[in-house]
Amino acid sequence: MKKYFLPIITAIFIFGCSQGNQNSSIFVPVPDNEVIYHVVQRSFYDSNGDHHGDLNGLYDKLDYLQDLGITSILMLPLYQSPFYHNYFADSFEEIDPRFGTMDDYLKLVKEIHRRGMKIYMDMETQYVTEDHLWYKDSYGNLSSPYSDYITYDDSAHTKPSTIVYDLDGLKGYDGVFKKITTVNLNSEKVKEYNYKLFSHWLDPNGDGDFSDGVDGFRLDHMMDDLDKKGRWTNQFESFWKPLILKLKAINPKIRIIAEQADWASFGDDYLTRSDVDWVFAFRIAFAIRDMDKEKLSAMMDSTFLLTPKGKNQIVFIENHDMPRFATVVGENPGKLRIGAALNLLTGGVPSIYYGQEIGMRGAGGFMKWGMTDANEIPEREAFEWYKSDTGKGMAFWYKDTGPWWDSTLVKPNDGISYEEQKNDPESLWNFYKKMIQLRRTHSTLVNGTYKPLLNNQDSVFSFIRKDNQKAAVIITNLSSTEKNTIFNLSGTGLTGKPEFLWGKQLPEENADEWKITLPPYAVLVYEAAFKE
Repeated sequence: MKKYFLPIITAIFIFGCSQGNQNSSIFVPVPDNEVIYHVVQRSFYDSNGDHHGDLNGLYDKLDYLQDLGITSILMLPLYQSPFYHNYFADSFEEIDPRFGTMDDYLKLVKEIHRRGMKIYMDMETQYVTEDHLWYKDSYGNLSSPYSDYITYDDSAHTKPSTIVYDLDGLKGYDGVFKKITTVNLNSEKVKEYNYKLFSHWLDPNGDGDFSDGVDGFRLDHMMDDLDKKGRWTNQFESFWKPLILKLKAINPKIRIIAEQADWASFGDDYLTRSDVDWVFAFRIAFAIRDMDKEKLSAMMDSTFLLTPKGKNQIVFIENHDMPRFATVVGENPGKLRIGAALNLLTGGVPSIYYGQEIGMRGAGGFMKWGMTDANEIPEREAFEWYKSDTGKGMAFWYKDTGPWWDSTLVKPNDGISYEEQKNDPESLWNFYKKMIQLRRTHSTLVNGTYKPLLNNQDSVFSFIRKDNQKAAVIITNLSSTEKNTIFNLSGTGLTGKPEFLWGKQLPEENADEWKITLPPYAVLVYEAAFKE
């Protein structure tokens, strides 16, 4: 769900979290070495000149994604909706025609799989608009076959239940207001419908060949007590878990990703009670954005510790509901690289939000332009392919539609474009590419368990990823000043001379410590032998 009506979370509260026990080790499995690209497809690449990014545009840019090192694509919803982000459906069974046709979709999915990549579909079936068949047919009609599909607040079915924060609808960026209501998740008919809907996307033609099906789903705004209204309670056990188990019976290899509605949570209850595979590591994301060592240590220790074996966290620093990382850190080049390194090397399953890799800017805001879905357009602007920000494929679907366009941060000749960065070895884009390559070629950075590495500096964050007899050591200087740092090796299990993987500073080695002079915003990666 779009968080246009959720206040931006500006603080993280640490409740008794560990400050980093160097002798502890936390299991962080990572299946299949995935690097996810989270894309707002309407803003990515336009293949037909209508300014809307589309499925064929994604198809055309698969070379770009693979060159960067991406293995998996997570799109926003594809189904038909009056809203540009495609949450709140008019129909769950129709692809938004601006994105293309079912044939376009199948062509894209098959090509993604041919390349050895994966695709995840975003789903939010908890709400529908006034134009959905269930809403239209059941409104005031007790004999409707869909009277049990919608939640009404009166016996005459003339008062559809509100959604989160008691909203009964929303104005689109185009100025059109649409009513929205909540689906009755307690209905057995709704449960069966969801099973058929989700299973269709796993195997569209029902032939048992999953080459044309998605590799999993992101469940948006997932809650055990939907919108905390007390009307749709125990949904983990009664709705989501049975659905997930039935879907995995069709294809056991799929991954189910939950967006926990409470961003302050670790998501461990989702992993244990609803049987999802992955959740989003929001606490790690906010700690990275704060560039605060104490928060980073506490959030990583506790998040990974609370992640059950066989489950995982998606580690990210941007998504479609948050101000862009470049804006948060003031476009500081050093902080942008620190963010990239921690995003990709920490553990879990890394996810990169489209445009993050070139430092795109943007920050919407709660009620910035009133109660409209336009408030987050600044975080979902057209991907900047060209130095001039004009040319084939630019997805300016929001051009000349309001103040969000008048204040656009997509500017020519500002260094923030793929064209300006692709051939510059020192660019942010190439830093992302190199970090992904580094991760791909060293199993310690993929499968290694997370372990703190203690040091004497308040602004130097360091940790170890150990895998069998090897360990990667990741060191980051979060500050703008040089730091003479002593690393305590006691109890780490590190042995022998470290090998450079990234950086230029070799440590002075003693039996139980390393001494390194760290430049401002340094990122160092070593690999060394490890012994329990």
